[in-house]
Amino acid sequence: MENDKRIAVLIDADNVSDKYIKAILDEISNHGTPTYKRIYGDWTKPQLASWKSVLLANSITPIQQYSYTTGKNATDAALIIDAMDILYSGNVEAFCIVSSDSDFTRLAARLRESGMLVIGMGEKKTPTAFISACEIFKYLEVLAAPPPEKEEQQIGSVKPVKEGMASREQIIKALKVIITESSDDDGWAYLGQVGKVLNKRYPDFDTRNYGFSKLTPFIKSLKQFKMESREINGNKHQYVTVKAGG
Repeated sequence: MENDKRIAVLIDADNVSDKYIKAILDEISNHGTPTYKRIYGDWTKPQLASWKSVLLANSITPIQQYSYTTGKNATDAALIIDAMDILYSGNVEAFCIVSSDSDFTRLAARLRESGMLVIGMGEKKTPTAFISACEIFKYLEVLAAPPPEKEEQQIGSVKPVKEGMASREQIIKALKVIITESSDDDGWAYLGQVGKVLNKRYPDFDTRNYGFSKLTPFIKSLKQFKMESREINGNKHQYVTVKAGG
């Protein structure tokens, strides 16, 4: 099961604020157990001082990396070396790389080549190349935001979190294609399967980006689709399909 995966959580302190740490760890718990929790930076720098209490409270191991040369990011190199050491140890099934830096694009791709689940987390300024290299990508601003008191009724009422993120029209088009490809003879497809395929095609897709906490209300808000619950062998399964003429 996905939530049984052992995850190596590697955080780039130079590119992530300590205010996101609870949101990061809460989201990781949805995917598995953080076996490694390491954060990289030059801890002699005063701008990282705010991390101290956060690290103690969440049992995160700080890795000291001095900035030997101006203009060279030694922190990135240390994180990449550790990631490869952990990969070859065989102790995890997934990695979570927390950074808004495109320097980790090749690392994410290499880890996936070795069969690892790679979860990326970063701010909306994160370059598209790094987002695409991850299997799953989460925006820190969305994770840290309080849940909406009332979920949006129309997807169009919420602006995309990031410029270049999939528009509602792109998502609708992708959903139609996925449902057609995975539906039965009557045009119905498993909602869970549709969601999995959508995430593979758009690594940063998250219903929270559009003001919805779950996939079901998100789909219900789109007029092009209808949902139906069916009972198979005593168990209820939810299906989704495109409305006739949608």
